[in-house]
Amino acid sequence: MYFLILFFVLGYMPPSEVMADTEMPGHDSWNVLVKEFVQKNGNVDYKGFKEKETELKKYLIYLEGFTPTVAWSQNEKLAYYINLYNAGTIALILENYPVESIKDIKRPWGKARLKIGDDSVSLGHIEHRILRKMHEPRIHFAINCASYSCPKLLNEAYTADKMEKQLQEATFNFVNDPSKNKIAENSLELSAIFKWFKGDFTDKRSLITYLQPYTKISIKKDAKISYLSYDWRLNEGK
Repeated sequence: MYFLILFFVLGYMPPSEVMADTEMPGHDSWNVLVKEFVQKNGNVDYKGFKEKETELKKYLIYLEGFTPTVAWSQNEKLAYYINLYNAGTIALILENYPVESIKDIKRPWGKARLKIGDDSVSLGHIEHRILRKMHEPRIHFAINCASYSCPKLLNEAYTADKMEKQLQEATFNFVNDPSKNKIAENSLELSAIFKWFKGDFTDKRSLITYLQPYTKISIKKDAKISYLSYDWRLNEGK
């Protein structure tokens, strides 16, 4: 009788499937790759990375074996999806390398090229249908679109235990990068990211209120805001 009750509670799932719901992926192999091929400024040695393309594919296949569940913490989900997005972007570039821009690739964000468990998903799905739905606007500074105007690709894997520190640093570094944003008391020339996803940053606050904690410049509430053109050239290291 005990075993019948146990099977009923578990929904007739074998023990291995029950354990899979709480198992967490490691990101060590991705960490090794980005430390080797991503510069501190976020630019990428794609030519060198191409030589380790097999290792990258193995990491993506490894991630396929996990499907985030409610048992995962917010930070564990963030680490999984951010790393999957970034690794998937690099894989897309390597599959088409050499290429001058990710936008030269047909449907770079719309085609389902990645897998999460049994589901095929696109980069756009991960960004808009998953990460943005987690109500953490700092993800915009963690995911990388392989272009010079994008927030830099971090040369270490995102992990649950370091997530808060990594997101804060990614946001601070992006906001204060003069090639991405030009901030003064009376005027802001901002990355187009703040225009495209303005609603993610302005929930119950203004854009200036969101930015203020990340800069030492005291921005006036009526500062003029404009947006810089976006450089979609491949973020290839020189």
